[in-house]
Amino acid sequence: MAHEHGRSKMELPDYKQWKIEGTPLETVKKKLAAPGLRDPWGQGEAWRYMGGFANSGSFIGWGFAAFVGAVGAEYYLESLNKDKKHH
Repeated sequence: MAHEHGRSKMELPDYKQWKIEGTPLETVKKKLAAPGLRDPWGQGEAWRYMGGFANSGSFIGWGFAAFVGAVGAEYYLESLNKDKKHH
């Protein structure tokens, strides 16, 4: 008998809810269809271009802003302690 340690099985969303149409993957699908190929993982990757996941650029912007703020705070706090000698 396995112990879950407070974790239950994660429920995954149904892959059929993600649509390739209207995403950059639609172009890939058309180019692959020309020589008779298909992308078996295309529909599974469509989630990256839909909903809240589509705005990943804003997340990168906030992350960069947080990094700049942290570095600025570090330099400021170091300048306050510049005259003090360390042991």
